[in-house]
Amino acid sequence: MSDARPAMGFFERYLTLWVFLCIAAGIGLGRVFPAAFQALGGMELAHVNLPVGLLIWVMIVPMLLKIDFGALHQVKAHWRGIVVTLLINWAVKPFSMALLGWLFVRQVFAPYLPAEQLDSYVAGLILLAAAPCTAMVFVWSQLCRGDAYFTLSQVALNDAIMVVAFAPIVGLLLGLSDIVVPWDTLLVSVGAYVLVPVLIAQAWRKRLLGRGEAAFQSAMAKIQPWSILALLTTLVLLFAFQGDAILTDPWVIAMLAVPIAIQVFFNSGLAYLLNRLWGVEHSIAGPSCLIGASNFFELAVAAAISLFGFQSGAALATVVGVLVEVPLMLAVVWVVNASAAWYRR
Repeated sequence: MSDARPAMGFFERYLTLWVFLCIAAGIGLGRVFPAAFQALGGMELAHVNLPVGLLIWVMIVPMLLKIDFGALHQVKAHWRGIVVTLLINWAVKPFSMALLGWLFVRQVFAPYLPAEQLDSYVAGLILLAAAPCTAMVFVWSQLCRGDAYFTLSQVALNDAIMVVAFAPIVGLLLGLSDIVVPWDTLLVSVGAYVLVPVLIAQAWRKRLLGRGEAAFQSAMAKIQPWSILALLTTLVLLFAFQGDAILTDPWVIAMLAVPIAIQVFFNSGLAYLLNRLWGVEHSIAGPSCLIGASNFFELAVAAAISLFGFQSGAALATVVGVLVEVPLMLAVVWVVNASAAWYRR
């Protein structure tokens, strides 16, 4: 790969700023037009909010267009890095977040959080950690000069696993956390926000690639901004419903950010060290630890709204993940780049 460090897209680079602006816009609009947002919140079919469902599809499908499941044959070329990736993403990350959620939400910060929302906050954190990052990991991988083929193959493999593993892991951890699991809604969410978008994206990808690589890249450049715009619109809707709770206790966001930050650095550090101990090259270890640190927050937001509603603590917890994603991941990228000489010794 080239040593030139690619620039992040305009929206991605300032994602934290956009989220803060969405908080302000959502709270303001929710207080000015409460009836309109209540009407939007009531537009549901089979526990799926229709406006949000549409926005989630616009958000997720462009990201899934990047995934080439044909790259799965490359997995064997870097099997050690893949094993570490799968271990962190599916055997460590969701369970470590459930533990951190119990420790901080139900113990350390419990006296300062709304008692009726404690279970919901824990559920949101679990949803956030149960799905590995899909799109942004390509950006993080480029910034640490990661192997492009390894990044593509590990994302494709994680997405394939997510179709069948997301619901069982979420259901198990919610059950262990004494949170009632609405299995029908959970399965509908997986079908609506994972399986169907994957099928649509792959069919669309095949059609675009049929026109040639240049046409595919041109189409992607036009499609990708819609994903971020849909995410920001969803956040405005969410904060329109969460406004009163946030104004009453704004420190909730900071307290929810603590377990998220700890799990980012714990999981990325563990993956980085395991790759080094196993003799994996640095260009593989970088993206391996980064996908272990980041989350598919778009799916988490969608599932939280479907399972617990707009005004739930679960929805707010997943949005905090969006809020801190960029600064935390840039910190991990910096550590990976700064430690490259140490890693190779």
